[in-house]
This record gives sequence, structure tokens and C-alpha cells, in this order.
Amino acid sequence: MTKASVSITKGIEEFCGAFDSNLKLFEEALGVSTHLSDQALEMEGSEKSVGRARQVAEDYAELVQGGTRLEPSELQAFFRILGQDSTATLKGLAEAGRPKAFGKKSVAPKSLNQRIYIDAIQRHDMVFGIGPSGTGKTYLAVAMAADALLTRSVTRIILARPAVEAGERLGFLPGTLQEKVDPYLRPLYDALYDVLDPDRTERLIEKGTIEIAPIAFMRGRTLNDAFVILDEAQNTTSEQMKMFLTRLGFNSKAVVTGDITQVDLPEGRRSGLTEAIEIVGRVSGISVVYFNERDVVRHHLVQRIIRAYEEFDQAKAVDNHSKNNTTK
Repeated sequence: MTKASVSITKGIEEFCGAFDSNLKLFEEALGVSTHLSDQALEMEGSEKSVGRARQVAEDYAELVQGGTRLEPSELQAFFRILGQDSTATLKGLAEAGRPKAFGKKSVAPKSLNQRIYIDAIQRHDMVFGIGPSGTGKTYLAVAMAADALLTRSVTRIILARPAVEAGERLGFLPGTLQEKVDPYLRPLYDALYDVLDPDRTERLIEKGTIEIAPIAFMRGRTLNDAFVILDEAQNTTSEQMKMFLTRLGFNSKAVVTGDITQVDLPEGRRSGLTEAIEIVGRVSGISVVYFNERDVVRHHLVQRIIRAYEEFDQAKAVDNHSKNNTTK
């Protein structure tokens, strides 16, 4: 076993976090055990683990001494990424992964896949974000759309969702058409309200700068100079998905998000998202980013719940396969 010690004279409270929550995450991510003594962080583990942990601690001490302030929540995100990406450094993350500011709100990737996702959106005109709920697929896409609008990279944001549950019964619901579909679009409003703010969002919607509508409203249009997001795309049909993907115009970006394990289409209908990944997933200029339970940024139990369901589904598939072979 190898030991090392790094003096951290400033920012030790942020480094450790409330009830040492960050310190525990640091230990888990870098594979070391730690002990705090007289403002010095003592580490123990394998030579390789201790070497990397020491470098992270030294990077932190240098950043703080240089005037950089890292919030405990930022450090949590950085420690997670360091644990998943052996090539990442704290300095590099702090310099490249600073939160984007949207008025009073700031947004930063909290996992390696979120970082890859943001990078993919910056580099590609069409990105698919696939994974379970709570991984930030929609939220980060909306944040990137808001950033593109505020920096005038685009002149409008268009957010679309399929209203699968309404089906043919939409006409029987009370209210105007907008009032009928609003419940299905509420998560998109929530993300916008959080990234910008309700008043600003409403003003932009009134001006037509931000449009939120069911996917059916996209038919026959060419979407130029826009940041377009299709959310809950697993509930699109093949025809709807093809229609949406061919709407993209000049100087536009499209982000398609969905969870292919949560399809609400009628039995026998194939998800347009699943089909699209097979057909266009390898097309040049298109990026597909997959999320998993480690990217969930909700309550820590949500990660465990998602993992438990995955294990249950896997066991069920094995059991069904075994029964089919026995029948034969």
C-alpha cells in the first residue's frame, strides 16, 4: 500500500462537503481511503490510485490558491467524472467544465456522459440522447438551446413532444387545442422555467421565439435558424420520426431524446426512435449518446431503482428464454 499527503489550506470545507459527502465520493471515485489531519489530506491505496488522487488534491489546492472557487456541488460532479474517465484531470474539468450562466441559473455536466452529450451538441447538428429518466437528457438540451438563443447562434427554439396518451380522444378533452396538449408538454415548460425564468420564458413564447407544440405540428415545415428538440421520442411512430428528422433546415440543430425502455405506443407498433437509431445512427454528422443509471442526478435511490428494474428485466428475459428452450 502507498501513502501520500497533500496540504489544503483553503477550501477544505467545500472539498469535504456536508457530512464529508464529497470526501466519500472522492475516495470511491479514485480508489483510496483518506484521513484529514491539520488541513492535510492523507491518502492510502495502490500506488496508481494514490498517485492520481494526490494529483487531484494538488490541482484543487492550486486552483483555490489561485482564486478559483469550486462549489461543493461542482466538486461532486467533477469527482464523478474523474471516477469514470481515467484521462480527466481536475484542472481540465475546472477550466473546460465551468457552468454556463443563464441569468441567475448556471448549468454544468454532472457525469461523464453528460459531458460527452454537451460536447456532442456543440459539435454536431443532430444528436440523439438515449437513456432513463433523470439523466438530464431534456434539461441539458433545453439549456444548450437557451444558450444558443441568448448568444444569437439561432433565432428561435422549437420544442416538440408526441401526445401519445391523447390518441384519438384529444377532441373530447375540454378547452382549446393548446389547453388540450399542454399537459403533455409540461416537462418542457418546467425545464425552460428553470433555465431561464417563467416571466422571460412566457415573453419569448408570446413573441414566437420559443415554440412548444406536439410533433404533429411539425408536418410540412422547414425549420431554419432554429434549435429543435424532440422529447420523449420513444413514443413517436416510424412515420412521425422520419417526418421530424427531415424538417431540419439551414443553420439549425436537432436534439432527439428518449428512453427506449419506456415505450407507450399501442402493442405491435414499433418505436420510431428505436428504428431511427438503427437507420441513421451511423450517418456522418449525427451523434448518439447513451446514458445509464450512473448519470441519474435525482435522489440517489433513483439510480438503485433503475438498476433493480434492469436486473429484473434481464432475469425475466433469461427465464423466458429458458422456458422457450424447454418447450421446444
